[in-house]
Amino acid sequence: MKPLILTAAITGAETTRADQPNLPITPEEQAKEAKACFEAGARVIHLHVREDDGTPSQRLQRFKDSIQAIREAVPGIIIQISTGGAVGEAFDKRLAPLSLKPEMGTLNAGTLNFGDDIFENHPKDIVRLAEAFKEYGVVPEVEVYESGMIDYVARLVKRGIVTHTPLHVQFVLGVPGGMSGKPANVFYMARHLAEEIPTATWAVAGIGRWHIPASMVAMVMGGHIRVGFEDNIFYHKGVLADSNAQLVARMARIAEEIGRPIATLEQAREILAL
Repeated sequence: MKPLILTAAITGAETTRADQPNLPITPEEQAKEAKACFEAGARVIHLHVREDDGTPSQRLQRFKDSIQAIREAVPGIIIQISTGGAVGEAFDKRLAPLSLKPEMGTLNAGTLNFGDDIFENHPKDIVRLAEAFKEYGVVPEVEVYESGMIDYVARLVKRGIVTHTPLHVQFVLGVPGGMSGKPANVFYMARHLAEEIPTATWAVAGIGRWHIPASMVAMVMGGHIRVGFEDNIFYHKGVLADSNAQLVARMARIAEEIGRPIATLEQAREILAL
């Protein structure tokens, strides 16, 4: 079986310390967590940043501090910054951290209801963001929340707006207002992506209760997996996870049991065409 890339979404923009007391917030805490996740099997850190009081932030200096701290703690790990920010963040602030030229960043492919809010990604802004990825030489990780977004991304590829090959697509499934992470949906999304963008690689982030079902399907289908406190704060129902690394270690252990090797950093870079 081909190597599995595990991504750790260690902080996110919505989870709070009240929800999960072990949430890493400061650059130092994020670096410590990144190292533990790497040792457990993660090869990519999906990075949101916070101010010291836990407020979601898109401040450039905060991204600089966290990126530097993580790189010092785990040389070579792949850092994938979020351009999503918190729901409602101004688009120019969302885009700005690409100027730091991380290896990867997220490109959200559409607007959706997000709980009681609206996560707005206007088509003109998606195009602006795609052009910024090319300007700064950052590899996009395209995030889709339902199947129509795959069709939209395929059109951007055909128009030459999204050009990185192979494109890496993240199915974010289980957001209230988006497609759920039930196994049938993961099967469908993977098949649909293969029809529209045959060269693309894919991963799944199962939100909340869909974390385990979606991850298991991805593991046996040859997809990749995102775990972490951004998506799920529990280890078992009603039992908070001790750390992001604990969630990574579980997926790595299951992968080993079924004979799917965890990617090395070199293999992950090759798969993602970094």
